[in-house]
Amino acid sequence: MKKPLLLAAFALLATTAAKAQTYSLFNFKDFSGWHIDVPALDKDTTAQSPFIIRNGYLVSLANPQGHIITDSVYKNYRLQVEYRFAAKPGNCGVLVHASTPRVLYGMFPKSIEAQLMTKNAGDFWCIGEDITVPDMESRRGPKANWGAVDGKERRIKNLTDNSEKPEGEWNTMVLECLGNEVKVWVNGDLVNHGTNCTVSEGNIALQAEGSEVEFRKVEITRGLKKLTR
Repeated sequence: MKKPLLLAAFALLATTAAKAQTYSLFNFKDFSGWHIDVPALDKDTTAQSPFIIRNGYLVSLANPQGHIITDSVYKNYRLQVEYRFAAKPGNCGVLVHASTPRVLYGMFPKSIEAQLMTKNAGDFWCIGEDITVPDMESRRGPKANWGAVDGKERRIKNLTDNSEKPEGEWNTMVLECLGNEVKVWVNGDLVNHGTNCTVSEGNIALQAEGSEVEFRKVEITRGLKKLTR
C-alpha cells in the first residue's frame, strides 16, 4: 500500500475508533438508569431489595431472587464487569439482550445469560433466546434436547477451566456483543464465543440468585460495530 493510502487508512480507523464511548453504567451511589424486578416484592413491598449499595460497591444479596435491569436498550457494545463473591461462592449471572420480563420460572427475563457461577463462569444459558457455538453436541448435549425453554438443554458450557481467580479475589468478565455474536472473556481468557444469536439488542441485567456478589465496575463501550479487534 502506498504511504498516502496507508496514512488515510490509519486516519479512518482513528476516526471510527473515536466514535466509541466508554462509561460506567452505575454511579455506585444510587440506582439511576436501572430498575429492579424481584417477583417476591410484588407480594411484600416491605421486604428488603436484594440489590444495595455498600461501601461503594453494588451488591447482590442473592435473596429474594430477581434482577436489576438497565432502563436503556443496547446493541454493538463491550461490557466489562468486575465482581467477587462477598461470602460463600456460588451462583449469579450477567444477562445481555434482555427483553420480556419473567418468561422463565416467573423470574428470568428473555435473554442470553453469561454465567458467573463459581467454576462455571462464562457458560451461556439460553432464556427464551438461542445462540450457536462450535462443538454444540459436546458442550450442550444431544441436539434433540436443545431449546430455550424449561425442560430443554439451555446450558452451553464454556471453553476453559481455571480462568477464575481464587476465592475472595476480584474477577473481570468482558462481554462483546456485535451483531448476532457474543464473546465472553474471564480474566483475559476467551471462554465462549457464540454466533447466530436470535437477538442482537436489549437491556442488560445482573442477577440476585444464590450467592452474595459485589460489583465494583459495570462499564460499557458503545459503537463497536465500527471498530476492529
